[in-house]
Amino acid sequence: MTDARIHIVGAGLAGLAAALSLADAGVAPRLCLHEASNHAGGRCRSFHDAALGCTIDNGNHLILGANPAVFGYLAGLGGRAALASPPETVFPFADLATGESWLLRPNRGRLPWWIAARSRRVPGSRVGDYLQALRLVAAGPADSVADRLDRRSTLYRRLWEPLTVAVLNASPEEGSARLMGRVVREVFGGGAEGSRPYIAADGLSAALVDPAVARLAGLGAEIRFASRLRAIDRSDGGVTALHFAGDSVIVGRDDRVILAVPPLVAARLLPGLTVPLGSRAILNLHYRLDRPLRRDPAAAAEIIGLVGSIAQWLFLRDGLASVTVSAADALLDRPDDDLAATVWREVAAALGLLGVAVPPGQPRVRIVKEKRATFLQSPANLPRRPATTALGGNLLLAGDWTDTGLPATIEGAIRSGNAAAAVARRAAIATVA
Repeated sequence: MTDARIHIVGAGLAGLAAALSLADAGVAPRLCLHEASNHAGGRCRSFHDAALGCTIDNGNHLILGANPAVFGYLAGLGGRAALASPPETVFPFADLATGESWLLRPNRGRLPWWIAARSRRVPGSRVGDYLQALRLVAAGPADSVADRLDRRSTLYRRLWEPLTVAVLNASPEEGSARLMGRVVREVFGGGAEGSRPYIAADGLSAALVDPAVARLAGLGAEIRFASRLRAIDRSDGGVTALHFAGDSVIVGRDDRVILAVPPLVAARLLPGLTVPLGSRAILNLHYRLDRPLRRDPAAAAEIIGLVGSIAQWLFLRDGLASVTVSAADALLDRPDDDLAATVWREVAAALGLLGVAVPPGQPRVRIVKEKRATFLQSPANLPRRPATTALGGNLLLAGDWTDTGLPATIEGAIRSGNAAAAVARRAAIATVA
């Protein structure tokens, strides 16, 4: 490597992944990570809520066994110890519209024989319904999820629709079938281990953010918080200067800049850059519990799918019941008290269907609204996702909105950061040669 500097703008998971990858390659002393806020993690972080008296995540993020980039990232930070997972890959579901509950239980191995077992699959579904997943895998770039599936089937309502909303943060009518097909191939193609869920038991920051910042600092990387990038000077396709709120940085020809910021920020800084248009919101409601409420007391955490309700997923941990409402734009203006009461009634009803006793009264709650949680993951936006090297020169892009081939997830963000770091390393090696 040369003495060239590497500037990473944005300390979300994409920026942290890029920084860790480069630091592990021995360039930490020449690495500078700039973050506009006073904390790292971006949309994936934890904070202490004084009203609830505990630490909560700004959003519920699910990690699956088929997320190799996440586990590779964690390997350098102490491994999987920060993640909790149920004893086996089982997803409890509750259908509030019909009053039914069931357990979805994928089998070990890649051959999905579980779909032939009534006790393992969604009630009312048929084997042929699951084979429609192949239509998602083979989807074209213009197809929506709804275009590729039978919307009249029980499985569509009880699995494909809530899963699409959760994974793509979009309805099946507007969500990209190609992105959903990639998830089906990687997750369900890996059997029970591929779809095994993991939760950051002590919070996202404790698992993914704080250890990364500590490791970077320990390796000698410079980390600048409250360092908001205002403008970028470019000449002949290369970055020549970065102008922050407090100072400016001259960027040499052999230096590299990795821009790991949200798409709207990237578009403002780089006029003419093509980015995805539109976004979708996510609501998270965190209810403070006096005692743990879990179907399986031995589980460190539980994940429950909700059907026929406002929310799609319920996460149960010690002292918390956290609910996720994806594609929630229509609910943003709904009064918080009304929203909290309605969702808690759904939580209580779902737990009752699963045989979990719920104490009377609504617990204390904190509602977190992410108005631009993800870009709109529609077919029309797929060609608008830029590549890592879209701008050429010494400027690279990272973020879950870039062309990772995956939905806007933790896995996609980390893969994008790894990809940018790999290009930066190759460029430095070529410079030496």
